[in-house]
Formats: sequence, C-alpha cells, structure tokens
Amino acid sequence: MTRISPTRILLSALLLTSSSAAIAHDTTVKMYRNSNSGLITWSAKDHGFSVELIQLVPDFVRAIYSKHGFPKAEVENIAGYCVFGTIIKNTSGKTLTYRVADWRSVDSSGSLSPIKTKTQWLAQWQQAGVNFSWTLLPDSGTFYAGDWQQGFTTVKLPHDSEFDLIFKWQIEGAEHVGKIKNLRCAAGE
Repeated sequence: MTRISPTRILLSALLLTSSSAAIAHDTTVKMYRNSNSGLITWSAKDHGFSVELIQLVPDFVRAIYSKHGFPKAEVENIAGYCVFGTIIKNTSGKTLTYRVADWRSVDSSGSLSPIKTKTQWLAQWQQAGVNFSWTLLPDSGTFYAGDWQQGFTTVKLPHDSEFDLIFKWQIEGAEHVGKIKNLRCAAGE
C-alpha cells in the first residue's frame, strides 16, 4: 500500500477545489535576469491573469521601511522575509477577482504555507505603533478589463530559498489556479 503524504493531499485539494479550476500546469512563465543587479523577475500569464514577481534584496526592504520611521525590530522582521515586488493584471476582458489569502508557497520539502497578507502586516505594525499601509499588495481586489495592482508580496522563507508559488483568481465566478515553479528569494542578510 502506497502512503500519500498529508502535504500532497492538501496540495491536491488546493489545486482542485472545484470542477471549474484550471490545472496549474497551464501557466506560461518567463524569467528575466537584470544584467546590472543580477535580480530575477518572473512573469506568468494564465487564463486572463498576469502576475509579475521581482526579487527584492533585504537591504532595499530595510531602506524602504527605515525611511518611513519603522522601529528597527519591525524593519528587521519584514527584511527577514522573502519579498517580491508584485504586479498583477486582468488581461481577460472580463471581471476578475483575487485573494492573497488563497495563495500558497511550497518549499523544497513540500511544505505548503500561506502568504502573509497586507491585513496581517498592518495588524502587526499597529501593535508596534506604526500607522503605515503603503507598499504591500492589497489582500483582494475586483478588476475590470485592463485593471492592475502592485505591491510587495512576502513569503516566510530564508533568503536564497527556492519555492513554488500557487496562486488563485476567479473570472466571473470561475476559479483558476496558476503555479510558478522554482522561484528564488533574493540573497542577502
């Protein structure tokens, strides 16, 4: 008898939550390396949804939040995450919705983890006395034809880690699932 790991079962359930879900392997992904900085950008397109993820080095993240007066502990906390500049677009010509709370990272051991949302960051920052909401990708959105959104996406993994990103969206109620394999967190301390 073959044993199936709980992670594999959870991943299967995440990918196939409804009969209208698109299979993750349909995602078209392109990778670009900036010749000056060496940083990598991944661009994925799938069923009317486009997402671009740009590596951000920890020192850049520190500079952004230090400039806005964050306490050192909070600056170091977010700089300890794997952070990407993220741009999402509706290329479908129809109404599109997304929720970051539905997105997951899958690390090299197969562990599935949620992406930390803007709402979670804001609650943490408010406890630290910080009233700041810019920079982070909104938790959710409804996009009409051509609409787009941008902000930081944070994954709780060590710098220079490799992982897969599973992301979901809906177009006029039909759920879709995309996957970008072999994303790499920027190196740094």
